Amino acid sequence: MGTRSLTLETDDYGLLTDLYQLTMSACYVGEGIAETPASFELFLRQLPDSCGYLVAAGLEQALDYLKHLKFTGEQVSALEATGLFAGAPPQFWSLLQAGGFTGDVWAIPEGTVAFAHEPLLRIEAPLWQAQLVETYLLNTLNYQTGIATRAARMRDAAGSKTRLLEFGTRRASSPQGALWAARAALIAGFDATSNVLAALELGQQPSGTMAHSLVMAIAALQGSEDEAFAAFQRYFPSAPLLIDTYDPVAAADRLAARVRAGTLHVAGVRIDSGDLVKLSQSVRERLPEAVVIASGNIDEYEIARLRAAGACIDGYGVGTSLVTGQLCDGVYKLVEINSISTMKTSNRKETYPGRKQIFRHYEGDRATGDRLALMEEVPQPGERALLQRVMRRGQLLQPVEAIAAIRARSVTGIASLPPSARKLDAPEAYPVAISTALEALTHEVRSRPVAAGPQPATSRL
Repeated sequence: MGTRSLTLETDDYGLLTDLYQLTMSACYVGEGIAETPASFELFLRQLPDSCGYLVAAGLEQALDYLKHLKFTGEQVSALEATGLFAGAPPQFWSLLQAGGFTGDVWAIPEGTVAFAHEPLLRIEAPLWQAQLVETYLLNTLNYQTGIATRAARMRDAAGSKTRLLEFGTRRASSPQGALWAARAALIAGFDATSNVLAALELGQQPSGTMAHSLVMAIAALQGSEDEAFAAFQRYFPSAPLLIDTYDPVAAADRLAARVRAGTLHVAGVRIDSGDLVKLSQSVRERLPEAVVIASGNIDEYEIARLRAAGACIDGYGVGTSLVTGQLCDGVYKLVEINSISTMKTSNRKETYPGRKQIFRHYEGDRATGDRLALMEEVPQPGERALLQRVMRRGQLLQPVEAIAAIRARSVTGIASLPPSARKLDAPEAYPVAISTALEALTHEVRSRPVAAGPQPATSRL
């Protein structure tokens, strides 16, 4: 240990956690409760600012983590060598080495629209396992759900016919984050990504244009911007040309003259700066058959503004605002242990107790409200249960879902929401009711006395 680069591999899953997950697990072993059945739920207490909904994402990577979770002998030795676990019971080490995830997972399918307090995922497993996996699950679902939500808002603002391209790799938090960002954008409605690895691994066609450096290099060496266009088209005749390195209108004029003369076909152009409304209109006037792509500080608000102002734009390349914007602040809380419902009651951080189900009510194809209920409750007329068991005893219950299917679920789910919940600014709250049974359980658990002295092991938690 300590001689490798910090490049994540599957064998690292066990150690990719916060220290306190391991120290708590060791404590559970010492107290004789490590194997006690426990349920934790992952959810957001509140939606990100200005967001009226979430788009759930990251489940595939979460399940992959749970499937491959293990500790090697070298890793256990490295933990022992820290000296931090000198007081840990010996059984802790044997538990880690014999470990792996053996529990159940319930989750809403990726691409599903969700709201505050609704579980995106629930872990039902021996206490030490359910505790240990918190860090990785939060990282995975928080990051991808945040990006998928932002991407879905951009798709909603752009409309169904506008092409959206993910260009965020160079601005993402890390190379790993870049791959997850590309995936989250694709499942939330983007058409393509420029990240070649992400695209090919996901069975997609990568998409991109060209950079100013190519124009500048060839123009400097061969004498003109037009030589750069001609050179690029010799090898990539259907790729868009970046025309705003110098004067985009002059470039469009020259290209249009060659199109009229029949010596050139321009499939598309990209503009990356300036007044995108006026420039796009000028380009459309000169090159009416070319696809116009805009990039440069694009987000959902800019897309909405450009559409309202009459911009002639067929697609957007989005990077920084998508992969570095506000992310989700999901939490992972114990809701039941050994069939005892639990909840956090501290000020402003109260949670709902018990294992839960989400029921969504539909009128035709319109979602009219959700009901957060206990797991054993049944759907009422017009309701559909959202949480599904996706892993049993550590084994996956369904194959990996295709990107196209997840994307379709996202687009359909957002279209089903009331327009008031989809507004970019000050969206109105989508109705989420708490079932009578859940309200009663919440009152019961909240009223339960918390003893200060020693208690039986199952109630000390």
